[in-house]
Amino acid sequence: MKTLIIDNEENIRTGLIKQLKAFCHSVKEIKEATGVENGINAISEFKPDLVFLDVEMDDGTGIELIKRLGNFNFQLIFITAHDKYAINAFKLSAIDFLLKPIDAEDLILAVSKAEKNLKSKTLELQFQILQESLSSITINEKKIVLKDNESIYFVKVSDIVHCKAEGPYTEFYLTPQQKITISKSLKEYEELLEPFGFIRTHHSHLINIKRIVRFDKADGGTLILENKQEVPVSQRKREQIMELLNNM
Repeated sequence: MKTLIIDNEENIRTGLIKQLKAFCHSVKEIKEATGVENGINAISEFKPDLVFLDVEMDDGTGIELIKRLGNFNFQLIFITAHDKYAINAFKLSAIDFLLKPIDAEDLILAVSKAEKNLKSKTLELQFQILQESLSSITINEKKIVLKDNESIYFVKVSDIVHCKAEGPYTEFYLTPQQKITISKSLKEYEELLEPFGFIRTHHSHLINIKRIVRFDKADGGTLILENKQEVPVSQRKREQIMELLNNM
């Protein structure tokens, strides 16, 4: 893969080149750029298969660079310092990102995924969701990208009724009656969806509080959701759920 690194920090570019040469043998040719302007020129001239793109640079952001490009046909991996808000946006869009300093194992995995996705046509839609996640659009319009073995789904967060853990998988129950099974843990989605009004009611269940229809207090407590599913409430969560419902 022809690879372009766009980052204003020389030590990051140098370290990344060394790691790519040592661990990622599918990367055959590497070029560098230091910011938005010369990054756009480098993309036009070099026509990379894979771009590593810094989020914050001296003359603008990586987001601005991609917006200015319009259409693009390379795989994209953002490079970012630890910023929980930005990281959640990347997770919602399912666009790959690496945290500085870059871990070799994370890099190998990201490059491997990029190589497999070279012919994918969904990256521009994913980037649109990333922009929406970073913008001030209403929660009702926010989206999340869910990937299973066969498909990529672009789902409104507000359409998720509840999520259920099934071993290492998470089952998403949506409106109207739809189920998507994803090979990621419920814990990961709990952290991602909590800011949108989701709460863990039980070790196996994460629910959208706006989709609650009724709370049956018998036998410890059961929530009835809009899709008519019954979700248990653990003893540990009962008081928190009661307080939440009383304040709705």
